Amino acid sequence: MKITCIVTILALLSLASKAQTQGINKNYNAQLAKALNADDYGMKKYVLVILKTGSKSDLPKATRDSIFRGHMANIDRLADAGKLIVAGPLDKNALNYRGIFIIDVEEIEQAKALVETDPVIKSNLMAAEYLSWYGSAALKETLKIHSTIEKVKP
Repeated sequence: MKITCIVTILALLSLASKAQTQGINKNYNAQLAKALNADDYGMKKYVLVILKTGSKSDLPKATRDSIFRGHMANIDRLADAGKLIVAGPLDKNALNYRGIFIIDVEEIEQAKALVETDPVIKSNLMAAEYLSWYGSAALKETLKIHSTIEKVKP
């Protein structure tokens, strides 16, 4: 009886040990994960912003050009501040979606406060839709990499 109990306890301890180590990534970098605010899955919350055609379309070309220069400057400002993780235009589509932003904040209201500083939003050339999004915390590293491969700044 004693031997059966000891064998059972050892088997349970062995199973518990395997369960604790199973699934742990051998490449895990705790310091980097903490710096990027990653959860145990290497993920975090962001806000995805979809930019779409706004209500204002009758502005003179010179005015539109000026607004878009301000839009690009605002993108750079938000990226430099570490808030804008990804940005880019979309091809023409039936939904009139023009581009996306991925903003490094957890709440939609925080993203709105940042996006509303953009001249294309202020002028109503574009409008924004906001969605909570759960993605890789490593996205923040994209900005560092991009700066090394960008030959010409827009």
